[in-house]
Amino acid sequence: MLSELYIKNLAVIEKADVVFEAGFNVFTGETGAGKSIVIDAINAILGQRTSKEIVRSGTDKAVIQAVFTNISQAVSEKLAAYGYEAEDGELLVQREISGDGKGSARISGRPVTVSVLREIGSLLINIHGQHDNQILLRPDKHIDILDAFGETAPLLEEYRTAYRHLLEIHRQIVALDTSESEKERRIDLLSYQIQEIRAAKLQLGEDEQLENDRKVLLNYSNILEQLQTAYECLFGNEEATGAADQLSEAVQALSAAAEFDSGLTGISSRLTDLSYQIEDISQEISSTLQEMDYSPRQLDEIEERLDLIYKLKRKYGDSIADILHYLEEAERELDSITMSEERLAEWKAAEKEALREARKYADRLTAHRKAAAERLVYEIGEELRFLDMPNVRLAVDFQETKLRSGGRDAVEFFISTNPGEPPKPLSKIASGGELSRIMLAIKNVLADRDEVPTLIFDEVDTGISGRAAQKVGLKLKDVARHRQIICVTHLAQIAALADTHFLIRKEFVQDQTFTNVHKLDFEGRKREIARIIGTDHITELTLKNAEEMLKQGK
Repeated sequence: MLSELYIKNLAVIEKADVVFEAGFNVFTGETGAGKSIVIDAINAILGQRTSKEIVRSGTDKAVIQAVFTNISQAVSEKLAAYGYEAEDGELLVQREISGDGKGSARISGRPVTVSVLREIGSLLINIHGQHDNQILLRPDKHIDILDAFGETAPLLEEYRTAYRHLLEIHRQIVALDTSESEKERRIDLLSYQIQEIRAAKLQLGEDEQLENDRKVLLNYSNILEQLQTAYECLFGNEEATGAADQLSEAVQALSAAAEFDSGLTGISSRLTDLSYQIEDISQEISSTLQEMDYSPRQLDEIEERLDLIYKLKRKYGDSIADILHYLEEAERELDSITMSEERLAEWKAAEKEALREARKYADRLTAHRKAAAERLVYEIGEELRFLDMPNVRLAVDFQETKLRSGGRDAVEFFISTNPGEPPKPLSKIASGGELSRIMLAIKNVLADRDEVPTLIFDEVDTGISGRAAQKVGLKLKDVARHRQIICVTHLAQIAALADTHFLIRKEFVQDQTFTNVHKLDFEGRKREIARIIGTDHITELTLKNAEEMLKQGK
């Protein structure tokens, strides 16, 4: 549960430290005192989106900290999945919002992303605000409520797997089932491209070899001259002795010396090996000189071949490997088109089977939803009777649609507000007070389906008063026997039933506005409830009425 909330420099709150208790906690205060700011702070801790505008004017950043105790197994497992843990069953969550729009979040002192914080926060607190009532005015959201109650997630995932398979097959059919004229144009283009690439008979690495051969031919004279010079340096010419002859003499001399000094044998052997290598090199140079032949026609052929490869690269890829890969893809596509009639028939047969499978799972989903709708209608009816709406009857209307991602069901909640009247769309006939109580009933019913330990109700009493308000308060108090309830209210009937009462009060000091949160004792609660009863005009009678309400609340 939420045990402590610390707020610093958030809107008009300079500093507040709120210690919550188990059971039923309420916040009251004058309109505009800042009750919504406390809810904004809790939303921030839960990873919801914030704005730099909520940072208190004149300060650098807002800081919000929350301590949660008695952490559930579900929260512990989610924390562990992201590498966090609750120490001794206690979890510290911190959020900072800077005036420049930047911010940070931490769990137990370690940084955490807002998206992860949002996941964990959804298991810690469930907030019901005024905007939630608007969900009831949107029929497209009613199916989400029914699915949450009926716990349809496993069946829905089975159906969606089958539905995605059906869509994939349909996409294949659309791709194959193009017009005949388009097919012919594509066949002509692919055939031309395939023939053009095949005719070139490209080889991997061919362009690199051709570039080297071209370079050799363009520098033929220079290469020939340098090879001749190298050969003469090794074998000599008519004017001078070559290095090979001189090396041979050196070998003979060193060999003769080694006969007298065995220490020179190694050097002699190495020089002899070098002499053999020089002879081999000289022979290779000689063979190269004899084989070298310059032909202008050969250079033209290389230039033409490189030009062809360059043109193919411009069309089909940056390298020969890319061109050959394009050829494979083109051949595959051409084969697919030419065989499309046969494949189209195969895909259409597969589509029929996939459609049958998707409908089978859709039928299961619909049957499950209708059974869940019967239970939902009954349980909400029980809640509404307690909430002083005994004549309101809820119904769930089902309309069949074409298959879509959520199945084939269009679901809408209908209500009948008077006996004998047929149910009509909830979104068209429910009043604000009815919406508040119906949503409270739904929240209470859905609460049994999850393990969220803290429920927050922000202005749940909108549009209600008198006996209905008393019933709403009793329902909240009843739920608070098993979960922590935090409620923002402006009704004395609800506030009087709380176990813990906080007053949010706006104060003005030296032209500055401050909002403070006070935990009220019995006398403080009596005065606050008297204020609510008397609309700020406190009398002995209102004080006496407030005291009586508090005693009855206990």
